[in-house]
Amino acid sequence: MKEKVNKTNVARLLDKAKVAYTLVPYEVDESDLSAPHVAEQLGEDINQVFKTLVLRGDKTGYLVCVIPGNAEVDLKKIAKVSGNKSCEMIHVKELLPLTGYIRGGCSPIGMKKHFPTYIHESAANYDYIYVSAGQRGLQVRLSPSDLLREARAEYADIIS
Repeated sequence: MKEKVNKTNVARLLDKAKVAYTLVPYEVDESDLSAPHVAEQLGEDINQVFKTLVLRGDKTGYLVCVIPGNAEVDLKKIAKVSGNKSCEMIHVKELLPLTGYIRGGCSPIGMKKHFPTYIHESAANYDYIYVSAGQRGLQVRLSPSDLLREARAEYADIIS
């Protein structure tokens, strides 16, 4: 018997856009919200489980990076790509008021406001990738091209 998964705002937006996706629940460990833990729970390649990071650029303001779970965002590369001199991660306490999402459940789809979004170019190598479905314990599996379109994003080389 499959457990019922409640539709998130992300799922409703994808439904509205007629995008094919799968909601995939996983066991949350409050002490380990890392992408490698999520990938392990899903039994998936860490390179296909993407994490969503919110940064602030010194010129353009807030922006979103979607990168493979085992990677680190390269602040110099993202600054250059986004037209900034420098970028820094926002403080975790800014995340919920800014995006509507909490740490460990931040999705590049359906934030309170749209921010420039950059998806690491390696996503294009896969038939599907995972990103947060907007809450801890739930990922959405979808094609990278659908994510690119729905997040109004662009591919970029943004990891070190």
